[in-house]
Amino acid sequence: MSDPVSRLVATAQGDAVDNPFRVTGVMMQYYYVCERELWFESRNVEIDRENASVARGTRVDESSYGERSQENLRLGMIALDLLEDGRVVEVKPSSTLTEPARMQLSYYLWYLDRVLGVEREGVLAHPTERRREDVSLDDDRCDKVESAIRGIHTIVTADSPPEATEKPYCESCAYHDFCWV
Repeated sequence: MSDPVSRLVATAQGDAVDNPFRVTGVMMQYYYVCERELWFESRNVEIDRENASVARGTRVDESSYGERSQENLRLGMIALDLLEDGRVVEVKPSSTLTEPARMQLSYYLWYLDRVLGVEREGVLAHPTERRREDVSLDDDRCDKVESAIRGIHTIVTADSPPEATEKPYCESCAYHDFCWV
């Protein structure tokens, strides 16, 4: 079984797989934000939990939905922020990086559908901005998720991280010192 998508599904479903492959929602987000960040995360290089951006995201997750968001709902490889009226809600502190957040939520919807056989709609929530966006899993979005899974596989199986590429948000990244110091 060489296709990373098939390996991921088989791994998630508990099938015997020679080379198990796992993708988390954070890995999907990192793939769209910074491939180097993804590579570090895949090697369990611990991020700076005191980093202002990391702390802000944690505070928004914990404070925006009260007790309902105190504990993520863990389902195999994924951890959902919140279920609300049967919809998967992904909570983000800002809409600055909307596409990576949208793809993280899309991956959750894809995983629920392809691995668990459960169809759900999603909501991308930015409580500090009082914004919400509905996200559905259509054929194009499925293709994009599966393409990203293959791209993630390529990055995480590489022997070294991708070259650092400066982006506008590098200064606030928890891995900043690995790239620019």
